[in-house]
Amino acid sequence: MKLFSCPSCRHVVFFENVVCERCNHALGYEAGSNQMLALEHADAAWRSVGDRADDRPWRYCANYEHGVCNWLVPADGPDAFCQTCRHNLTVPNVAEGNNLALWQKMEVAKRRLFYSLLRLDLPLQTRVEHPEGLGFQFLSNDPNSAQHVMTGHDDGLITIALAEADDAEREIRRTSMGEPYRTLLGHFRHEVGHWYWDRLVRDGGALEQCRAVFGDDSQDYDQALQAHYANGPKPGWQNEFVSHYAAAHPWEDFAETWAHYLHITDTLDTGRSWGFKVDPRVDREDLLTAEIDFNAFSAKTPIREISESWLALSSALNALNRSMGLADAYPFVLSEPVIAKLGFIHDLVHGRVGTASESTGEATAVPQQQTAPERLSA
Repeated sequence: MKLFSCPSCRHVVFFENVVCERCNHALGYEAGSNQMLALEHADAAWRSVGDRADDRPWRYCANYEHGVCNWLVPADGPDAFCQTCRHNLTVPNVAEGNNLALWQKMEVAKRRLFYSLLRLDLPLQTRVEHPEGLGFQFLSNDPNSAQHVMTGHDDGLITIALAEADDAEREIRRTSMGEPYRTLLGHFRHEVGHWYWDRLVRDGGALEQCRAVFGDDSQDYDQALQAHYANGPKPGWQNEFVSHYAAAHPWEDFAETWAHYLHITDTLDTGRSWGFKVDPRVDREDLLTAEIDFNAFSAKTPIREISESWLALSSALNALNRSMGLADAYPFVLSEPVIAKLGFIHDLVHGRVGTASESTGEATAVPQQQTAPERLSA
């Protein structure tokens, strides 16, 4: 993610800020320009000031009142909610317990997901705009029921268990499931990968090309998952898959690879914004050397440049984390087959695979085929 500045005083500000700590102006994120705006009250709305001043009236997303969103919408437009919050279907009852604090964490992760989706110019449709549009529900367990909320995807409806926003609870689940990495943002990126499989692969004319890379997705999904949980990942999965869960079924392989593509491109974008250059003194063969001076979100950037720079940057991040006594930031190894899969995702998001319209971002009619299923995570 890029590094932002206050248009009023040029002070460095961050994506979640609502006030500039130097000049005390209110701040809001405007997705169309990918900028933070410095704001002053103007009648019943806000107007931007400083370097990006104009006469357009703005208001905060309606979820601003709960302290969970800082995105802006045109004050003279019809929308009360911003481009991310319009996808919310069910949100927590903020009057109960610590639901508000957990929801705030949910929304931070979700807005960072949307930042990448918008930078990649990917199609986005709400449930109002399309029957299989993208919708989110954040649910907590019913104390009167033995059934637990499961995180997963079902025909565009993404459910995230509210407990995943509790750091301690999420760590318990990560450990019990033997996962090296489990974060809220990781959940969002994985589950939305299922939705984009529907939109870009199934509906986008890329089914056979995708199967050539990820395998035959027509194999029974439930049986594949049962076998995965009963027997564990197949031996040598590291040579072909980005994670052991990716080896369970081609749909999960696609969603896991999609999530890692977003991890990598967004973190490289952050490195570029901060001016990162990785050049270890002992690296005589330049295997861990990279200057991140390219746009990872651009279609013109080759996947090889992305993967080689990521090797250098992620190695440095892991080394820094170890120096702080923390777990590796990126505890994964990208084999050549995985890099090839990332290359497929790179081509897919930039319209080089399939037949979906790039100009309109609209999906074609949904054929009567299998749909990427609900993923169940304890």
